[in-house]
Amino acid sequence: MADWSIVPRDTQDSLGEGALWSERENAVFWVDILAPALNRLSLVDGRVTRWAMPEPLGWVVERIGGGFIAGFKSGFAELDLNPLAIRPIADPEPALPNNRMNDGKADADGVIWCGTMDMAEEQASGSFYRFGADRRWTRMDTGYGVPNGPAFSADGAWLYHSDTALRTVYRFRRLPSGRLADRTDFITFAEFDGHPDGMTVDADDGLWITHWGGSRISRFRPDGTLDRSIALPARQITNIAFGGERLDRMFVTSATIGLNTIPEDGALFEVYSGAVGLPPGRFDG
Repeated sequence: MADWSIVPRDTQDSLGEGALWSERENAVFWVDILAPALNRLSLVDGRVTRWAMPEPLGWVVERIGGGFIAGFKSGFAELDLNPLAIRPIADPEPALPNNRMNDGKADADGVIWCGTMDMAEEQASGSFYRFGADRRWTRMDTGYGVPNGPAFSADGAWLYHSDTALRTVYRFRRLPSGRLADRTDFITFAEFDGHPDGMTVDADDGLWITHWGGSRISRFRPDGTLDRSIALPARQITNIAFGGERLDRMFVTSATIGLNTIPEDGALFEVYSGAVGLPPGRFDG
């Protein structure tokens, strides 16, 4: 039996990203940043629904009170789907009109962590933000080419975030104040590995990282050593999330951008990893 299957659907994502499990909807959501669109896979009937978006969309996070917070090119916004409604909150980078949101997640405390980047990938103008329940944002780090992640250790003590352009995964120590400290180069990919992209942590504190240009996902132990890899037939693997009632189903996104595509590029995969995930955070605001 293969380690993976492709979720049946009619389209390939140009830039699939932002995989998110929703217990509330028994569904997996993910974005196609450049389409732009938001996708939903129902785990009840296997149906995929796709909503066109008015501008590039990097990520969505569920709100505890219903609906989503979304990371659009123009900044943070509330997003409802039935019916579709978008209510802008604020742009953290009004002086950088060529930047967009790329990847983001909520932690167990209901705080969103997300990154921005230059759409043309020519300038290291991206930053890493904390967006709190009071709907205020704080720039936590800057100078990113292509920010990806983030992910949080099982005990919440560590935050992982990458600069895909530099092939580097950083680890930050999380402080009780909500600040970050002690950024270290935690994992560095070699050229044959591709580039580290989206990440998640399993219930045993293993860090799963997708390989852009590396056709696989890999699990790393808490000390940063490689545990194992699972090969996938798509070349640009982008994001990863655990889902299902027991959080024992793994979903992985991919991209076709810049490729002469094969059917597997841009697909959504279900991967049979044997691992169990942690519940995704929901925004508390």
